[in-house]
Amino acid sequence: MSGSMGIEDYLAAGGQLTSPANVPPRYRGELLRLMASFVDSELAASAGFATVINTAPSTESRIAACRIVLEKAEHAGRVLALMGDFGADTKRYETHHDWAARLPREADLGAARWGGDMRLSVFHYPLEGWADAVVMNVLMGLASAIQLDELGRASYAPFAEAIREIAPRERAHTRLGVKALPELLADAKTRREVEASVRYWRPRVAATFGHAGSARFALLRRFGLRQRPNEALLALWEAELREKLGPYGLV
Repeated sequence: MSGSMGIEDYLAAGGQLTSPANVPPRYRGELLRLMASFVDSELAASAGFATVINTAPSTESRIAACRIVLEKAEHAGRVLALMGDFGADTKRYETHHDWAARLPREADLGAARWGGDMRLSVFHYPLEGWADAVVMNVLMGLASAIQLDELGRASYAPFAEAIREIAPRERAHTRLGVKALPELLADAKTRREVEASVRYWRPRVAATFGHAGSARFALLRRFGLRQRPNEALLALWEAELREKLGPYGLV
């Protein structure tokens, strides 16, 4: 960064920061907020999927659910270690919240945070059995792929690198769900369950993209922590739904 270029200009022009030592305070706060949202969401997702392992219909599907639980916890640990570089108490952080806690199924948070942690709102809702877990995994997995692609471009290089390494395993989780769909849809009863779950989860996953015209997005873009507005990411997700679920008559 040249001496005549302000740090926001440097970041807006595509510059990257590599160490907590050269991170300004406001940028630090926004970066840690993004990191905490990722870590909390992964820990909550891991805890949520752990509750449905024993509802899986086969050994293969139980192994798939176990893999998701394990790898999401590992992903959280990877980014939590980066938060530790900024002074976060990582040991206390992991046990400070009940990651398996959920609101009643009929709750409607929209995009709001709740309960004191930074998980995305969708991870406050409970899973109801295997078909419901598969649907949530697919819908949220398709959303996560888009959201992680955005975070993988972030201007804090260690965070962006970690996200780019995590993203392929998250996409593999989604493929496990897509693979499970045809068998669920082949049976009339479970097809009705899948259709009901799509109706339930679709608006809740959509809410994770945030509000259109977000004022906070403008700040994150100036810092190079975001590139595309919420509504653009949401449109990409809707296109993914049409491609992946349209052939099954689910969209």
